[in-house]
Amino acid sequence: MTTNVADILIEALPYIRRFYGKTIVIKYGGNAMVEAALKEGFSRDITLMKFVGLNPVVVHGGGPQIGSVLEQMGMDSQFVDGMRVTDEPTMNVVEMVLVGKVNKEIVAQISQQGGKAVGLSGKDGRLILAKKLHLLRPQVEDKPPEIIDMGMVGEVVAVNPVIIKTLEDGGFIPVIAPVGVGEAGETYNINADWVASKIAVALSATKLILLTDVEGVMDKGGSLISSMDAETVQEKLKDGTISGGMIPKIQCAMEAIQRGVDMVHIIDGRKPHAVLLELLTDKGIGTEIHK
Repeated sequence: MTTNVADILIEALPYIRRFYGKTIVIKYGGNAMVEAALKEGFSRDITLMKFVGLNPVVVHGGGPQIGSVLEQMGMDSQFVDGMRVTDEPTMNVVEMVLVGKVNKEIVAQISQQGGKAVGLSGKDGRLILAKKLHLLRPQVEDKPPEIIDMGMVGEVVAVNPVIIKTLEDGGFIPVIAPVGVGEAGETYNINADWVASKIAVALSATKLILLTDVEGVMDKGGSLISSMDAETVQEKLKDGTISGGMIPKIQCAMEAIQRGVDMVHIIDGRKPHAVLLELLTDKGIGTEIHK
């Protein structure tokens, strides 16, 4: 048993050395945010990363939690292409849940493990500047193209990384809710994957890790594709291997790669200690995407 533990630590050493002082952006969502054991494990992993010299930045979702509160309040949830239509009353609930509840719970969980976490939304220090997202549906057969009003759903215009870098330098772990602010101070609900991608680019992060509820990108035979370069990704998109809900995650990954992030990992957050297994072991898990 002692030998096995020592072997694990020795295996991790070159990765700790390689990523020492580097920024790793982790998009935290799915079952990893719901199951108690996985939540505890995630907060412990993030704390360990900081203590061994890495700089984790957490961007979290919260769709199920928002849906639950809306249901309790008797408010309907409407989705278009997987995105929540967000009118002003819904936006108030989204901000309350993401910023006031989910974000603070994650901060508390990391703090319980001995980490120093600070919760932020995109409105703090004008961290995430956003504008209204215009969803365009292309023409299909006899139906003309249409622009769908998603309400207060936004897209990232710019990220101001100064506040994050200041926290990193002070030994803190930033935990960011995907809520942005418009030019006139209006609030926008933004997809957490895209926020994580944009923040990774703004911070010149070494890695972007997207936690999901699937193993990673699967081939047409149902086997995991462990590694892909940009050219392979385009091939898999064209032949339909990458489809459905994986497409927007791949798009986030590709934008990050094309704009300077070294590597993106799409991994199964349902696996205990998924982040550490991907970062600090030879085999890793999930799918890595590189230039």
